[in-house]
Amino acid sequence: MRRFSQRNSLVTLNEINITPLLDLAFVLLIIFVITRPLLEQSMDMNLPQMGKIEREDKVRPKDIQTVEINAAGQMRLGGKPMRDVRQIEACLVGVYHQNPRMVVNIRADKRAAWDTVFAVMWACQKNGITRLAPQAAPDK
Repeated sequence: MRRFSQRNSLVTLNEINITPLLDLAFVLLIIFVITRPLLEQSMDMNLPQMGKIEREDKVRPKDIQTVEINAAGQMRLGGKPMRDVRQIEACLVGVYHQNPRMVVNIRADKRAAWDTVFAVMWACQKNGITRLAPQAAPDK
């Protein structure tokens, strides 16, 4: 009968093939790189640079409505194109009546007209929507 030594068991550990694991990692990396731009269907904007704020009260993702305004004055609400501020106001008021915890994120290009940004903020405030959050580009 043959005895197995500790040395032979260590030799087998050195022969583990990690090639399939690396192949899997590279495939996942490629999938995430390709799908990331598709997940963000927003307008191309140049946001102002600001610091990050740590919040104590956590906001649920379903409570967030995002208004985007680009440099040309085009507006979107939740990724859907909107004609004007009145249409955004009507949609936000409807959602606010269903969900009073709603938070409105306002993403505006730094070259956007201030009148448009202010009109969206004013429309929210006059309808009792006071949870507004201006968005800036994340720190680099």
